Amino acid sequence: MLQKNDIGPQAYRDAMAHFAGHVHVVTTDGPGGRRGATIIAACSVSDSPPMVLACLNRENPKNEPFLVNGKFALNTLSSHHQALATAFSGLNGLSPDERFALAEWDVISTGAPTLKDALAVFDCELVDTKDLATHRVLFGKVTGLRIGDNLKPLIYHDRAYHNL
Repeated sequence: MLQKNDIGPQAYRDAMAHFAGHVHVVTTDGPGGRRGATIIAACSVSDSPPMVLACLNRENPKNEPFLVNGKFALNTLSSHHQALATAFSGLNGLSPDERFALAEWDVISTGAPTLKDALAVFDCELVDTKDLATHRVLFGKVTGLRIGDNLKPLIYHDRAYHNL
């Protein structure tokens, strides 16, 4: 007979530390304000129409601008963006303006900040959200796309950044 484990939050986080994920900075701007956050929980949903999803901690009130603005850009980072990933993670205490000052940004279609030298940028209109436990899943229809140089991606694994 199969047995279910009692899985606590720390054990789950320890197991997820073995999950390697591509690092992104998800950004927004508009009436709700400008915001950016480092995430690894993002993926493709569909190619027709093109859609992506991004997961944000919904217990952080600083993430509300993503809902208010109704748009976001998923900026895929390369190995030389490690300092940017750390800044947008919030671990070094930089203000939003200081974080954005670390790189060059422009806009493509929605007005969300897009990283000029990202590996790829998916500029999205927010079409749906789903709140699950501690996180909010943002579903975005890609209305703008930029493919950057084919550089080595920045990966997060075992609670640290790595180059592939």
